[in-house]
Formats: sequence, structure tokens, C-alpha cells
Amino acid sequence: MVALARKTLIYEWRRFLPAMLAVGFAGLLQLLQIALVLGIFGSTSIYITGSSADVWVGYPGTQSVGQGRAINAGVESRVLMDPAVERVEPYIWVDGDWRGPHETGGVSVFVSGIDPSPNGLMFSKALPASLRARLAEPDAVIVDRSVLDQLGVGLGETATINGHQVTVVGISTGLRALGGINVLCSLDTARQLDGDPEDIGPTYLVAKLYHPAQADAVAQRLRGDTAFGPYTTWSAQDFANRSVRYWMFDTGAGAGVLFLAGIVFLVGAAITSQTLIAAVNGSVREYATLNALGVGVAALRRVVLEQAFWVGALGLLGASVLGMVLLLLARSQDVPVVLNVPAALACIVLVMGLAAISGLAAMRSLRRADPATLLR
Repeated sequence: MVALARKTLIYEWRRFLPAMLAVGFAGLLQLLQIALVLGIFGSTSIYITGSSADVWVGYPGTQSVGQGRAINAGVESRVLMDPAVERVEPYIWVDGDWRGPHETGGVSVFVSGIDPSPNGLMFSKALPASLRARLAEPDAVIVDRSVLDQLGVGLGETATINGHQVTVVGISTGLRALGGINVLCSLDTARQLDGDPEDIGPTYLVAKLYHPAQADAVAQRLRGDTAFGPYTTWSAQDFANRSVRYWMFDTGAGAGVLFLAGIVFLVGAAITSQTLIAAVNGSVREYATLNALGVGVAALRRVVLEQAFWVGALGLLGASVLGMVLLLLARSQDVPVVLNVPAALACIVLVMGLAAISGLAAMRSLRRADPATLLR
């Protein structure tokens, strides 16, 4: 009976093609949605994942990098006292108002003040050393190539941030932000751009450890010392996950995406189940003949389930090929998409679950596979 399911698919492929297309299209949508969710919300932690720091020090209760508040600069000496810490550097976050040389109006930007030295920790994975060195120039900034039109600026041109003139000395990639635009500059430039007199210390301190695997233990050990005012510590992985969870679940943005993913799954299940039911109905006389020859209904149900499995597998194969092409196209256009192994496995489970649900719905049509139908 197992061979019967495959042979039926081969010889009646036109009958099952709509179901394969429905599964493939639903799987493609799920794949692209997952990649976009990971890419868009993952960009909220680019400050952490794009840097080589192992431990972050910031204000207590901070949910994401953009919500940081200034901490006492003396905390740096406390962190350096820990024997596991190799070195520490400050990181300054400034909310800025960008005014470009062309008519773009005011643009909200996120200014990151970083150490421009070649061994700087911040954005070490996202910024080449040669480009990073240009930030040592006075009032120099670097922006992402995807936001040049929004900022109305080009390489070598000048603009103002919070009323202070800056010059674009470099253009990078992979620095897109959610809800704003990232602008990188040196620590000295960031201090000049910060107009808040209460921000007398860094927004964060980032630390490099001798043994990165000890990040969680070191972060926990550094907490609780109130001698330098309020501050807390996180391992880099913990802070990155914290930022992504905040944007996905606490801001409401992720709820809409998850709701849309559920709608796609339900619509795909409905369409696929109807096409499978139509395919089973088209073969009802053949199933009735098998039933008359002594093949039980349970065996016929297994045939329908395997047909649903192969429909799901073939649809998934087509969705994977087309999905990879679309993801490559998206990356070439600076669209934030990320697809990792857990996300790909989740997509496979969803698509095969969709096919299984459709197969279960199609099994109801076997009620008509009665030998008496052959006499009509």
C-alpha cells in the first residue's frame, strides 16, 4: 500500500499539483516571515552581536540598548579590579536630530560613540579596521549605505546633528536599526553631540574577558556593588536576548507578526486540505475498488496520509529553493533577513504539520469509498 501512494502521485500528479503549490506557497511565506522577523528584530541587538565585548555594564532595568542612561564613570575601575577582565572601554549613546545638506527634514538618528582604535570592542565585527580609523578625525561619522537617501548625504559631505556639524567619512553595511538610523562616531565627537548636561558618564561600559566562557559568572559577580551609584551587568548574550525579547513582545510589534504567521498557517491548511480532499474524491472509485478487494479503510487512510506527506515534502523542496533565491536577492538590496538552523527546522515542522493536518482532513472523504458506489 505504501508503493500505491507514490505511484498515485506519479501518475495523477496533475491532481495533486495544486496541493503541492499550496503547501509550497504557505511554506515560502513562513520561511520569509521567519527570516524577516529574525533580521528586523535581530537588528536591535547589532550593537551587541556586532561587537566583541563579553560583558556589558549599564543602568539597572535597561530593556534594550537604546534605553540606556548614563552611569558613573568610576564603575570602570570597579570592573577592572576583577581578575577575569582583560580590558574595558566606554560606549556612549546619543539621540540625535540629523539635518542633511539636502531637503530631507529632521531625521531621528542613534549616535554611537565608540573607541576608534584598531582593537576597539564596539562594532569590531561590523566595522573594518581601516574604516574605523577614520573616526579619529574630528567630527567624523560613519553611516550605513542603505540610509543615504533618508539622510540626504553622500561620502565626504557635511550635515548637522543636534546643531553640531559633522562630516561623513565612511559608508558601511549591516548597521541598519529598528525605529531609527545608526550613526557611528568617536567618543569625543559623541560627547560634543550630547546636549544633556546630566550625561556626565558613559551610557555603557563594555568589557573583554580573558575567558569569554565565564561571561555569565563574571556578570553576576560584578552586580550589587552600590559604591559607584546604580548600575548592573549582563553577559553579551543575555543582553542581546533581552533586547530582542523586548522589541518582539513588549512593544507589540512582534505580536502582529506572530498573528500574521498564524493566519498564513490557517489559510494554507484550509487551501491544502481542500485540494487534497478534491484529489481523494477524484479517486474515490479506485479506493472503493480496493475496499471491495479486501483492503481495509485503515490501510486506505495510511495511503492518504503518505500522499499528504509527499505533497508536503515536495512543496517544501520547491519553497526552499525559491526561498533561498529570494533571501539572496533581499540581502543584495540591504533588506535585513537572517535564517539560522533552528528557524529553518521550525519552518520545516510548520510545513509538514500543515501537510499532516490537510491529510487528516482529506481522510474524511474515504467515507465515500464504499463498494456500493461502484454500482451507481
